[in-house]
Amino acid sequence: MKLGLFGAGLAAVFAASFAAAGAVGPVQSPSTPTQSTAGPAKDDGAAQAASAVTGLSMEEGGFILKDVSSPGSAGQQGTLSFTIADADGNPVTAFETSHDKKLHLIVVRTDGTQFRHVHPTMDDTGTWSLPWEWKTAGTYRVYADVVPTATASNITLTRTVQAAGEFTPVQPAPVSTTDEVGGFDVALTGSLSASEETMLKVTVTRDGQPVTTLQPYLGSYGHLVALREGDLAYLHVHPQGREPQPGASSGPDVEFMTEAPTPGPYLLYLDFQVEGKVQTAEFVLNATGTSSATTAMPADSAVPTDSAQPGKSADHSGH
Repeated sequence: MKLGLFGAGLAAVFAASFAAAGAVGPVQSPSTPTQSTAGPAKDDGAAQAASAVTGLSMEEGGFILKDVSSPGSAGQQGTLSFTIADADGNPVTAFETSHDKKLHLIVVRTDGTQFRHVHPTMDDTGTWSLPWEWKTAGTYRVYADVVPTATASNITLTRTVQAAGEFTPVQPAPVSTTDEVGGFDVALTGSLSASEETMLKVTVTRDGQPVTTLQPYLGSYGHLVALREGDLAYLHVHPQGREPQPGASSGPDVEFMTEAPTPGPYLLYLDFQVEGKVQTAEFVLNATGTSSATTAMPADSAVPTDSAQPGKSADHSGH
């Protein structure tokens, strides 16, 4: 009898508690959207950071990189060609000029070497092409950086391409903030962060003297490409300052505003022009901070098993 009375008392207490909770708790109308319990909600900043990670898929914004063709083996001369199609599979032929070009083509081996930044031409059918030869064998990532007129939004589409032949991947490189190329010494100062925008500054000298004859190249006095080591996600890095006028010169410093989507190592490639010749300096930086972006790997992209080392094997002849 005592146990029965005790149980009845507990039931009364629980009933009273439940009623009290209902009285003071928030009331949710049927029209109010419910929050999923599958995971924490992302705020707008996190969503924007995630969308900033590009260069991981052959499709973006309703456009697709297709019909990629290139020489099948290292040392074979031929043509690198491709098309950009819309959602219906039709070749796109209308693009806006961005950084002085309709399309920027970035090609790099999946270990980070053999970097090239070139500009193919498009025919009336929407096929982009340029003469091509793979200097070394391996798996390569091809990035098409464009602004379709239909959307006026910048997109970066990518595919992997194979070049047959003997292949020895390069081992990961340590952090490096200096490089020597074409008789120029290039130093990189500043930090890279995944939590906030930071400024990177490159300084170009020759024989110990500052170079003040940097010429405009692609709408600025330098063009910087950043790739995330491991999956080679493509980052847009924006130069600071006004667009230079034709015939103007500057130097020795060029500044860029950057923000990495995730912490970890990044490969940076700087194009600059002096006396009509483009040089490419290469660096490795380790981004600090907290990751705010989440991305999925594309099905057709090869994840490099040997991380990248941008070394002196990069080919600058394609500029």
